[in-house]
Amino acid sequence: MTIKVLIIDDSALMRGLLTEIIGGAPDIQVVGTAPDPIAAREMIKTLAPDVLTLDVEMPKMDGLEFLGRLMRLRPMPVIMVSSHTESGSEATLKALETGAVDFMPKPRFGFDDATAMSHYADEIREKIRGACQARLRVMSRFAPAPARIEPTTSGLSKRLLNEHVIAIGASTGGTEAIKDVLTALPAEVPGIVMVQHMPEAFTASFAKRLDSLSSLRVIEAQGGERIEPGTALLAPGHSHMRVVKRGGYYVVELSKDEPVNRHRPAADALFWSVASVVKPGSATGIILTGMGKDGAKGLLEMKSVGDWNIGQDQESCVVYGMPREAAIIGALDEVAPLSDVASRLLARLRHLDKS
Repeated sequence: MTIKVLIIDDSALMRGLLTEIIGGAPDIQVVGTAPDPIAAREMIKTLAPDVLTLDVEMPKMDGLEFLGRLMRLRPMPVIMVSSHTESGSEATLKALETGAVDFMPKPRFGFDDATAMSHYADEIREKIRGACQARLRVMSRFAPAPARIEPTTSGLSKRLLNEHVIAIGASTGGTEAIKDVLTALPAEVPGIVMVQHMPEAFTASFAKRLDSLSSLRVIEAQGGERIEPGTALLAPGHSHMRVVKRGGYYVVELSKDEPVNRHRPAADALFWSVASVVKPGSATGIILTGMGKDGAKGLLEMKSVGDWNIGQDQESCVVYGMPREAAIIGALDEVAPLSDVASRLLARLRHLDKS
């Protein structure tokens, strides 16, 4: 099957560059390019693309407004291609909330940088392949935004709150999945460490967004932070994040070691560290929607030392890749729909607290 892609960007230079990058794959065909959403609307009707790449800032109608209309009237896989600026990253997160499947930053390297061009090409092509298979979150034209529900207190003991560690890994579709899990948790939970596959220009904005929406304190890790109850530490997009023990406390450590499973940060790097450092049976692993297999082997290592792991089920995943691989190798103790992950986690923690 050849995947048909329509590129929407107001820059002729960017349209040409993306056409060259994307069209170099034998299984992907760029069927057209549009300078604005108005032109794109007609091209979607005539060309019937499988996937769109969409810029955020464009004339006549911005990308977010167009995306909102598209998701209500003709839902289809969309990959946002946006700037590296803070406003660009915030707009991208809003686009993912609106229904975009994935995103890529615009390339900012020179045309003579063959290595960077090759890596960028591999990544955007993989995202297009994943988007083509993604499960879309269809929006209703008439559905109001869900009201924020304030979670109740957890009732967990100080001992468990301080001794336990929760580790989360996610990729495609993970920004919304992590948000759903964290906003359903009370502030009285053990410290959380998280890896979400995303470029470094976006992780700070993502952490700020989660911090504003949830009862937890959410920050982008800088390295050296203690893992504390009520706090979630997000790996920055440029480094692996690992758990280490210093002076009787668990802290996070960052490194720019080679990518694992083609990712840095990698969920496996985080999970392996949890398995080797945290007291056996005193951690919980959670793997959410995402393409590929990152995190599966790390969760298996956690399970081997007595930790408990939960994976998102196929029906609620945008892309059922990472949780599927974890399930196949026997790394999961439980599988649940996204809406139940937080409640299952709390139930497990309360069970441990009584034992």
